[in-house]
Amino acid sequence: MHRTSISTSASTSAWPSRNRAGAPARALWRAALGASLFGLLAGCAHWVPPDSPVPAVALPADWSAPVQAPVAAPAPGAAAPASAASPTPATPADTARPALLPGNAAALAQWWQRFGDAQLSTLVQQALLANPSVRSALAALQQARAQVDVQAAALRPSLNASGSAQRSRAAGHTGNQFQTGFDASWEPDLFGRLGGALQASEADARAAEANLGAVQVALAAEVAVNYIDLRGLQQRLAIARSNLLTQRQTLQLTEWRMQAGLTSSQVVEQARTVAEQTAAMIPALQASLDQSRHSLAVLTGQAPAALDALLAAPAAVPAPSADLALEIPAVVLRQRPDVHAAEQRIAAALARVLQADAARYPRFNIAGSLGLSALTLGALDTGEAVTRGLLASVTAPIFDGGAARAQVRVQEAMLAQVRSDYEAAVLTALQDVEDALTALRNERLRLAHLQTAAEAAGNAALLAEQNYRSGRIDFQTLLDTQRTLLTAQDSVASSVASVAADHVRLYKALGGGWTNGPAPQ
Repeated sequence: MHRTSISTSASTSAWPSRNRAGAPARALWRAALGASLFGLLAGCAHWVPPDSPVPAVALPADWSAPVQAPVAAPAPGAAAPASAASPTPATPADTARPALLPGNAAALAQWWQRFGDAQLSTLVQQALLANPSVRSALAALQQARAQVDVQAAALRPSLNASGSAQRSRAAGHTGNQFQTGFDASWEPDLFGRLGGALQASEADARAAEANLGAVQVALAAEVAVNYIDLRGLQQRLAIARSNLLTQRQTLQLTEWRMQAGLTSSQVVEQARTVAEQTAAMIPALQASLDQSRHSLAVLTGQAPAALDALLAAPAAVPAPSADLALEIPAVVLRQRPDVHAAEQRIAAALARVLQADAARYPRFNIAGSLGLSALTLGALDTGEAVTRGLLASVTAPIFDGGAARAQVRVQEAMLAQVRSDYEAAVLTALQDVEDALTALRNERLRLAHLQTAAEAAGNAALLAEQNYRSGRIDFQTLLDTQRTLLTAQDSVASSVASVAADHVRLYKALGGGWTNGPAPQ
């Protein structure tokens, strides 16, 4: 396939004169212009954009998974065998959806502050500033904004300066030629080709801003989840060590009883087995704890061991605030950066379709030059050295084998793809919120039952120890109650961390950590 075009131009210095000799040139010029306009009108039809480029997605009126009032987390000293009274389990009345709060979108922007943990807020802010993925997304945004400036410059006239000096020798004669001047050109965007490119680049820049927001949302959530895991592991480690201390005291008691002939060596070995099994949990918990600390350091842009001293002291799992409120789905989706980015990609694809359609129409160009040309440098300041020119040209496609129309279809197919991607992003956002709500609701219910079980296990362990010392129960019953206490308390600590992490995942699903506004320069 070959693409041919007719290019016509007019210049103040080369326009055909009005005489009989110039008539063929004027006729040829008019014939070329007429042929280009005929090809334009005969082969082109404007592309009509859809009424609504963003597809309509059916949204539910409310969330299907209600959120109950949060259960209070146990105090850091809950590792003792006899725990304090656990909170009353949530009643069915507590499962109603909270009332809407004003300014909820603004509260979501820095949701980590709602946990009331200064260390968590510091780590999140540091990660948002120093994490390499944020810097990479910011660089991509700067690239997109620079591309906007490139496309905007194409709509403005261009001006270039030039200068040359030439020395030549022919037939024994030497000659000089000096030239200097300015060249200007401008392409009027009559059919929107350049404007479409600018609109597409602007939409790409807005999508890059949203992509930066998506990176920030994911990063803040990852830091918070790792921090919650760290604090939860510290609590579980304290529980394991506390139970190990109790079990070793029991082992020592059985050894004394064996020396006194009151029990057998089998009982001693059983007590040692339980104690060593609990002791074996501690290295595994410590390894997970160290790995969480290393992950936090890397997320904040530091070496893995940089936070070892800062996070060495145990602390409670950060408890989320109880005033969580959910807007209707349509409002929530506007807070999701991935949904906003998908919408901007639709705008960019639509602009590129219009750009491809405008490429099928004539292109006009106006150029001019003003300069000086002389044989010597001294003659450049004379009036005879001034040269000037003005050129107007039009280029219109006549036959390109259907390439221009095919390019429009290419961009139309791309538009259909990004519209489908937008629908998928909306549905994914709805699923993320529903999944987070379901996980949070059920984990809260689970925590309430585990707290009750841990309280009962603590009471049973105290009674079993007293009864064993008085000889009213056998040793196996005491070991069973100690195992049950350890399991129950460890499950409570894990569930407390899971509830906090589920809050983080819910904030992430709601688009927390990002606001739909201009990103930093």
